[in-house]
Amino acid sequence: MTGPVRSVSQAFAILRLLGDAGPLSLSDVARIVGLSPSSCLNLLRTLVGEGALEREAGSKAYRLAPAWQEAALLRRDGTAQLVARARPSMARFAQRSEAAVGLWKIVSRERMQLAAHAESDAGMRLRLADDQRQPLGGGAAGRAIAAAQAVDDLELARRFAPVRWQAELAFDTYARQVKDASSRGFAIDEGFAHRGVVTVATGLVDVDPGFCLSASIVAGSRSADEIDRLGADLVRLRGALSESD
Repeated sequence: MTGPVRSVSQAFAILRLLGDAGPLSLSDVARIVGLSPSSCLNLLRTLVGEGALEREAGSKAYRLAPAWQEAALLRRDGTAQLVARARPSMARFAQRSEAAVGLWKIVSRERMQLAAHAESDAGMRLRLADDQRQPLGGGAAGRAIAAAQAVDDLELARRFAPVRWQAELAFDTYARQVKDASSRGFAIDEGFAHRGVVTVATGLVDVDPGFCLSASIVAGSRSADEIDRLGADLVRLRGALSESD
């Protein structure tokens, strides 16, 4: 009995990756899937020729063709189900807390991507950009994911290294913040990731491939106790989503 055809398995790995992560460049696809650039280019060209992928106009990124975007067979994780379940609760949470709420998804060893978001209708409010990506170690979300996964110091340093912080942040301070997040269930970023913004986040890593909930507010708009309550409320939201699996 013969084994799987390697090139076919690699092609499906590319399709699943683009289905989950959205448009990516040749170099990104090759790095994440573990292919040489030349082998990856051949597979991408073949998939474009077969109508499964297309090139984004005005960029070098590849994406799923429309007919393939909703193909359930491409998804091995719980993204679609979690997003559908989370959206109503996120909208209520955003309205009640007057915060910008995000559901982040781990898409590789280096990156997370915004899978869903909700905002309140307050006159002054923050809004998260659709489909944005950030380093896996970045922001409150990066700290919360690391805490939920209980990563070791070596992995924590690897995630921290590529992050560009808007305010100076030492690794020792970052590591201590991750430890604090482990004990209380949520992480806090106060202006390090984005000046003028405070974000709380809590990891939801029991659903593949791993997620995080975040809530962002304008810096100075809440007291320290109110920020802690916002984090505790977000942990309860995470628990409600986990219980409904």
